[in-house]
Amino acid sequence: MSDSLHPDIPAIDQNVFSAMQSLKELSKIQKALDIAQKQTAQAMAEQVEICEIPSPTFHEEKRAQEIARRMKAYGLTDVTIDAIGNVVGIRKGSGNGPVLVIDAHMDTVFPEGTDVTVRREGDTYYAPGIGDNTSGVRALLQLIRCFNEADIQTQGDIIFVGTVGEEGNGDIRGAKFICNGERHIDGYIAIDSFTAGVVVMGGVGCHRWRVGISGPGGHSFMDFGKIPSAIHAMCHAGHLIDQLTPPSEPYTTFNIGTIKGGTSVNTIAPYCEVDVDIRSISNDELLKLETQIFQAFEEGVAEENKRWGITDSERMLKLTKTQIGDRPAGARPDDCPVIQTALCAQKLLGIELTQFCPSATDANAPISKNIPSACLGSGGLSEKFHSLDEYFVAQDIHQGPQLVLLAACTLVGAEGHKPLLPIINS
Repeated sequence: MSDSLHPDIPAIDQNVFSAMQSLKELSKIQKALDIAQKQTAQAMAEQVEICEIPSPTFHEEKRAQEIARRMKAYGLTDVTIDAIGNVVGIRKGSGNGPVLVIDAHMDTVFPEGTDVTVRREGDTYYAPGIGDNTSGVRALLQLIRCFNEADIQTQGDIIFVGTVGEEGNGDIRGAKFICNGERHIDGYIAIDSFTAGVVVMGGVGCHRWRVGISGPGGHSFMDFGKIPSAIHAMCHAGHLIDQLTPPSEPYTTFNIGTIKGGTSVNTIAPYCEVDVDIRSISNDELLKLETQIFQAFEEGVAEENKRWGITDSERMLKLTKTQIGDRPAGARPDDCPVIQTALCAQKLLGIELTQFCPSATDANAPISKNIPSACLGSGGLSEKFHSLDEYFVAQDIHQGPQLVLLAACTLVGAEGHKPLLPIINS
């Protein structure tokens, strides 16, 4: 997840609201909403159990196996782990309806070996990953139980997915794989560790690069003035980058997150590399800033070579750039059916809309494909995520699955009510 902004909130479509209001009054829908509230103790126990299964990005296998097992136990008959490691469970509709994907990412930012034992104090649970995104996985499983125990018949199919690689250099690879065109998808809801009052309506674009500067290196005394330093060149570039002023509207940022290089204190560094994170809610501004940052690296290398009068190609510093992350930016229009159903569901459930914002989530993938999409909150309160001090407050955890259930039923159609999600022509 990333920091977010607060664009203007769109007006609610009264036709969508009326349709959802009528749907909400059905006995099976009421039963499902009640199940979400009555099973909070079971849901929190599940959240704790899943949190204590380590799931670092690129190593989600054990958690994936457990989530697949629980999906089957809760009534999904078509459950598989796909080629990239996503857990995919399909709940078939009656036919001829739209296809909706609902996902929650399984990975956490914490490396292998991190102690993920959960400590509880009252309604507060402490552990790395207890919120982001074990809370989202909990809500996903709650949702499956609500659908099946209430015996809700939908018209369209719902595909439940536990995705891999949402965090860091995972680069939302699980969601990208789901949206690679092999499946027909008409709508997409990602569930992440926000409160139920948050609606993520757009994707913050993120380009990540590993930039390296290399040269021959040499002795710090004997070769001084003869050999350029990769570290000095990187320092020049970093200074230039620090002078850049990206726009605040649309919000655009840069960050050099890691740096490493050199071999010893008495060696002119033969190599230095940094990892750079560039973000914007606008693809145009993202590319513009990216160009400026690349120019700064080029100038840093040129300055260090010029500083010592290096013209011999064998002794000159050279620059390499490797992309390690590409999350596309984008936003859905105000009349996007997924956004509208989310806003209507919040109103009908008495949930206050606290944030309507872009962020970097699994929803970036379908948004970039122009699929009606949003990221919704799991319920509860996540704090200090991405830190070892992360904690989760189990308050109103039923609101996340209730919100997604109402939105999903309205989108794909349920119990004789027509779906409001258009079928995308292939």
